[in-house]
Amino acid sequence: MLDRFYRYIAKPLLFRLDAEAVHHMILTILSHTPSMAPWPDPPVLNLNLWGIEFSNPIGLAAGMDKDAVAVHAWHSLGFGFAEVGTVTPRPQPGNPGRRIFRLPERGALINRLGFPGEGMEAVAERLERLRHRRLPIRLAINLGPNKDTAPEAVAEDYAALMNRLGGHADFVVINVSSPNTPGLRNWQSPERMREIYAAIKGGQTSTRAPILIKLAPDLQRVELLKICDTAIELGFDGIVATNTTLRRKDLGVASDYEGGLSGRPLLELARGIIVDIYRHTAGRIPIVGVGGIASAEDAYGHIRAGASMVELYTGLIYEGPGLVASIKVGLTGLLRRDGFGSISEAIGAAARA
Repeated sequence: MLDRFYRYIAKPLLFRLDAEAVHHMILTILSHTPSMAPWPDPPVLNLNLWGIEFSNPIGLAAGMDKDAVAVHAWHSLGFGFAEVGTVTPRPQPGNPGRRIFRLPERGALINRLGFPGEGMEAVAERLERLRHRRLPIRLAINLGPNKDTAPEAVAEDYAALMNRLGGHADFVVINVSSPNTPGLRNWQSPERMREIYAAIKGGQTSTRAPILIKLAPDLQRVELLKICDTAIELGFDGIVATNTTLRRKDLGVASDYEGGLSGRPLLELARGIIVDIYRHTAGRIPIVGVGGIASAEDAYGHIRAGASMVELYTGLIYEGPGLVASIKVGLTGLLRRDGFGSISEAIGAAARA
């Protein structure tokens, strides 16, 4: 019933409005919606990563809830975890002008937001209040530098963010791959990764949150594999694959809008990168798979490719609030069909074949 209402009534009305205006409107509504416990997840979807129990492997991708204003709502929708952010040290408005563009015929979005947000102090205070009331969902925090931070001080931004927010997260994600902050993707190089990791470890509080690094889908394969080797060498706890892409024509997308492309055109590109990482690392480092997920089959494909967990955002916009529950039902059936006793058994099954 909820899916039909969204598809035939709410979505046509919302898609007549500016995409960013709708984004803010939905977040405002969700932030004032009372928390409701979803149906308990079947044990077959439970998994343990970094010593942390997750009730299911479906997460909200970064970008939807940049300032952690609707955390309880993501629990109510059935997510196993939510990644909030990207959070920057200081408040900033992001890029000027129109910044989110829908491509309905491709099930895609293009965004050029540029990390708008209230900054780490506002987010930390909000999370402190939520933690005091016992947060009902596993929480990841995505961290990024301010746009006006000098190149020589970028690592210090990450260290400050980790020091202030790391204690509020079940795991943190170092965002070095957004295409909408000039120069940020340069920090994916092994040399720059070492600089960031050293700064983070030097400024880390006593709370040890697992640290993941989020990579772009536009890396050359040789670069990608070197980065994976560096991530393992340094002691990163996982890789998020992938961020949005700058590719257009080779993905069959005819659009001149500037910004990062997300949604269905990214599905196979992201999955190929997940397979490459999983095979190259022999499954030694957990992968959070992101890109193009809009169904149980999409999520299952990323997991069989090597992702321990998956995240979605654009699919939620096109498919509606019932998507997470639908994916969990579908995953349960797919695991049963293939003879897996748990979601963990399916991780990397296709990549090992």
